[in-house]
Amino acid sequence: MLARITSAGRTDIGKKRDSNQDQYLIADLNKSMLVQSTSLNLETQSRLYGMSHGKLFMVADGMGGHQAGNRASTLAIDLLINQLLNSMHWFFRMDTEQDDREQGFIEDLKRMLQKAHEAIEKESSEDSGSRGMGTTLTLAYVIWPWMYVVHAGDSRCYLLRNGELRQLTRDHTVSSQLMEKGGMTKDEANSSPWSNVLYNALGAGASEVNAEIHKVALRTDDRILLCSDGLYRYVSDTELQEMMLSELEPLECCRSFIDVANFRGGADNITAIVARLEQPEDFDHPKTRVAAEITLEKLLGGMTGYHPRSSAADGQEALPTEPPVTVDLTSG
Repeated sequence: MLARITSAGRTDIGKKRDSNQDQYLIADLNKSMLVQSTSLNLETQSRLYGMSHGKLFMVADGMGGHQAGNRASTLAIDLLINQLLNSMHWFFRMDTEQDDREQGFIEDLKRMLQKAHEAIEKESSEDSGSRGMGTTLTLAYVIWPWMYVVHAGDSRCYLLRNGELRQLTRDHTVSSQLMEKGGMTKDEANSSPWSNVLYNALGAGASEVNAEIHKVALRTDDRILLCSDGLYRYVSDTELQEMMLSELEPLECCRSFIDVANFRGGADNITAIVARLEQPEDFDHPKTRVAAEITLEKLLGGMTGYHPRSSAADGQEALPTEPPVTVDLTSG
């Protein structure tokens, strides 16, 4: 990878809940080899690892009585881990000249989410104590210089660039839907009881889940935030932006987010993942710089087949960037 990523995550039960039904994951993806027999100077059954091929971030916010929500969020992440480890798309760089490979990866994302949804529904139908359980899921996969985001529910993924914080994902709540159609203002939507009602999530009795997918062209110095609604309901976007712009390391930033949310009531579980993309220390080495320029030219040169999501669609102004900051790849 041609960017150094520093990241951390943290979750907290909050002040009012009996259990924490949020889950998060940060992982490096790399290829490995289990040596079974060899004449080389290697121990049998030793495992060899390759370089990092990407960084994976996930946040899931479960819902359901007793431990059902915790089971739903845990099951969702477990199932996605199992599926991605058995999909070779995750271990190949996405060359834009090979649209079929990238399209296969996009379809993988949609299938993975649907399979996780079906597994949660199956378990829910077989156990009366888990009836109606469900979870949000926000996943970000960074394979430099791209980030793919797959999302369902009202957890969020943000991108901070040039001092400006942008929410990349939509909230799949009834109040958000009404706001997008002009039936509510943003303040009314935030305070409405419909802000707690999801129309799209994994499980929760629905027949299917609709995966919202984005493709983002990253830059060094970008910062990424994934969080559950227990954070952003208590900490404004302006405050999130200010803390992410501070000199706090990602772990300390997550702790500060949680402290503020708890200080203001902490009525829900709180989860945050913060990631910083930084220029690698050896970037100024001529070979590294040339390799980066060649890779970026190759990857960014084939984006003509994609179209950036219009700012009118989500009420947000596009960040000034070239190539497009985000491409909404959701079908329909």
